[in-house]
Amino acid sequence: MTPAYPVQPGTERDFVGYGPAVPRVRWPNGARLALSFVLNYEEGSEYNMVDGDGQNERVGGIAYSVGADVRDLACESSYEYGSRAGVWRLLRLFGRYGVKITVFTCAVAIERNPAVGEAIRDAGHEPCGHGWRWEEPWTLTREAERERITRAVASIQKTCGERPSGWYCRYGPSVTDMPGSSTTRCTRSPSTHVPFWLLRSSSA
Repeated sequence: MTPAYPVQPGTERDFVGYGPAVPRVRWPNGARLALSFVLNYEEGSEYNMVDGDGQNERVGGIAYSVGADVRDLACESSYEYGSRAGVWRLLRLFGRYGVKITVFTCAVAIERNPAVGEAIRDAGHEPCGHGWRWEEPWTLTREAERERITRAVASIQKTCGERPSGWYCRYGPSVTDMPGSSTTRCTRSPSTHVPFWLLRSSSA
């Protein structure tokens, strides 16, 4: 069936996968089960009127939206809860049980609350690139997104003490699978239970 929309290499739809022949995966140290705990940290990097975005964040803790010309204080405060209280409750919980996690990290969010970056570093958690801000990459040109990835990686390395090797952007497609990308691992596809290789295209 001929696609009615342009399909880039590596983004072809696959409804078959491994089928009944599930591959045998050997996890480190002979583990029989692999669990991934992920904490999203976007607070302070979401769309808001104060930062001059001309719009409010549409994804918040309350299922409603105010007018486009009105500052949404309720949505803003739900994000502030995450940075002021929520993140610390979760970090204490994981610390209590000695669990190392991955933190999907927006660079601007950590810059606005550096103590979170220090906590990620000191606890040995893994920072994963989650964007310069929590923005919509499909609205950017490839060059603009690539520039934001470069800035985000440098920022996260500085605030969290580790260069992120993984990337998970907001929902949509990303240039991380193009030549020259500064990341080596992308978590944007939840299409299967096991890790898989994605060959990069030969041109941008």
